[in-house]
Amino acid sequence: MPHFDLPLSALQTYRPEVREPADFDEFWDATIREARVAASDPTIDRVETPLTTLDVFDVTFSGFAGDPVKAWLTVPKNADGPLPAVVEFNGYGGGRGLPVERLAWASAGYAHLFMDTRGQGAGWGSGGATSDPHGTSSGHPGSMTRGIEDPSDYYYRRVFADAVRAVDTARSLPVVDASRVAVCGASQGGGIALAAGALSGDLVAVMPDVPFLCHFERAVGLTDENPYHEIVRYLSVYRGREERVFETLSYFDGVNMAKRITAPALFSVGLMDPVCPPSTVYAAFNHCAASDKDIAVYNFNQHEGGAVYQWVRQAEFLSSRA
Repeated sequence: MPHFDLPLSALQTYRPEVREPADFDEFWDATIREARVAASDPTIDRVETPLTTLDVFDVTFSGFAGDPVKAWLTVPKNADGPLPAVVEFNGYGGGRGLPVERLAWASAGYAHLFMDTRGQGAGWGSGGATSDPHGTSSGHPGSMTRGIEDPSDYYYRRVFADAVRAVDTARSLPVVDASRVAVCGASQGGGIALAAGALSGDLVAVMPDVPFLCHFERAVGLTDENPYHEIVRYLSVYRGREERVFETLSYFDGVNMAKRITAPALFSVGLMDPVCPPSTVYAAFNHCAASDKDIAVYNFNQHEGGAVYQWVRQAEFLSSRA
C-alpha cells in the first residue's frame, strides 16, 4: 500500500469543517444520564489463572440502559491500591478474549480494565461475552449500519454509553485512584476512547491509537476497506438516504468528540493505513481541544500502526501524567 492520502505537510494542518448537530451535547448528556440512572453495582469475581505476578477479576457492570457488560480487571498481585488505572477498548469485531491476554498495563503498575464490546467478539481473537439485546432495522452484516438512520437507535450510542460506564466503574473500584484514570484503544477502540474522553471528563490521558470512527464523510469516499465500506454498501442499496445516514453519524464522529477533549492526548497514525485513512485521524487530532497533545507518526505502516512501539510511547506519556 503506497501513500495514498494527503502529504504529511498537508495532514498537519488539515482541520476540515465536519458536520455537527446542534443538539450534540444535549443528546449525549441525556444518554449518559439515563445510563447512570439505570446502573446497578458491578460484580467482581476473582479468576484463577497461571499468572504469578498479576491478579485477574471478571467484572460485570451496567452499560447502556443498565445492560450487563463484561470486562477483565487485571492488577498487580495482591495490590491494595489506590492505583492509577487504564480503561481500554477493543478493535472492531473482537471480544475481551481470555483473562491472560492483555498483561502489559498491569505489569507496569496500573489497574487495567478491558471492556468487552457488546455484540462483537466473533470476528477475530478469543471471543466475547457481552450480547447486544437491542434490535435495529435492517443493516449490512457487521456493526456499522445497525440503526444507522436514527441516532437514538444507532449501535454506537450503546457502545459509547458502555464506555463511559466502564470509566465510572473503574473509578468506583477500591483498588483505583479515581483521580488518575486514563483511556486508550486501537482502531475501533481508539474511536471509543475519543468518545469516553469527551463524555467522561476529568481523565489524566486519552490515547487513541490509529482511531476509527472519525470524519465519516471523508472516510467512506476514500477507502474501500471495511468497516467503513459497510456504510458504502448500505447506501448502495438504500439509495438517496445519504443525508439521514450522515446526520446520524455526526453524533458519533470522533472529530466532534475530539473537540470536547481537554485531557492530555496522545494519538497515532499510520501514513499507509487503508482502514483508517491518515486524513481522518488528523482531522480528529487537529480539532482536539487538549493543550497537551501529540501524535506519533508511522510513515511506512498500515493499520498496525506502531503496535508494541506505540504501547511503549503510551506508557512513557502516561507515566508523567498519572
